[in-house]
Amino acid sequence: MGAEGQLVIGALAGGGLALAFFDQQSMFLIPAMLVCGVIGGMFWAAIPTWLKTRYNTNEILTSLMLTYVGLLVLSYLVHGPWKDPEGMNFPESRLFHDSALLPVLIEETRLNVGWLLALFIVVLGWILMSRHIIGFQIKVIGMAPMAARFAGFKEKRLVWLTLLISGGCAGLAGVIELSGAIGQIVPSISPGYGFTAIIVAFLGRLHPVGVLFAGLLMALTYLGGDSAQITMNLPNAVTGVFQGMLLFFLLACDVLIKYRVRVGAARTKTGVAE
Repeated sequence: MGAEGQLVIGALAGGGLALAFFDQQSMFLIPAMLVCGVIGGMFWAAIPTWLKTRYNTNEILTSLMLTYVGLLVLSYLVHGPWKDPEGMNFPESRLFHDSALLPVLIEETRLNVGWLLALFIVVLGWILMSRHIIGFQIKVIGMAPMAARFAGFKEKRLVWLTLLISGGCAGLAGVIELSGAIGQIVPSISPGYGFTAIIVAFLGRLHPVGVLFAGLLMALTYLGGDSAQITMNLPNAVTGVFQGMLLFFLLACDVLIKYRVRVGAARTKTGVAE
């Protein structure tokens, strides 16, 4: 639930490095930005993780609240110390140097190296969840926590590992979005990609390969929403409405598949004692 905030903080960590070296060209700048993004996302995910393992707080609630804290940090930076002094007072940073932008794979498109990084993460996720004992332990502790404890699985360590990996991936996505499609720090780094990730996870059935195709489907909804705004004069919220309806019908299908809906009063059996 807190992937949106982790994405923003990761983008700020990587983008801050790009601003610190905005007038210098180096082949190591992009790798350093990606590493900073991962660290930033992990740091933001470590806060609800520590609260969960130390005080048994609800990680969904704490990570969701931290999302809005991250957005406020972003707003403060683009309106304050990181605002471009030559930007006509617009709340945005200066443009990144060319060495801080991800290389484009296909000319005259926005497809960049971030696509290859996403595929690499999918492969690593599949190996971890399907071919490694840690993936098996994560599945068990998610479906049957009591059984995991009886089996001797280290619950706190797995919680830390899972949430830190999630935060690192979200932070990496933030840097890729910032140094790929945007090229500077703006108040709206993400139109809600972190929240859309929840729908992607449900559509992909929590499988790395399924998540890949579900992510492509969600990308089409964003592109279609942009086209609908231009051609049909529809509001920007139409994309969110469609995604919400998609999640609603998906959950409804799960309920109808797993449970039988009966209409009418339940029949009671009566017996006669002899």
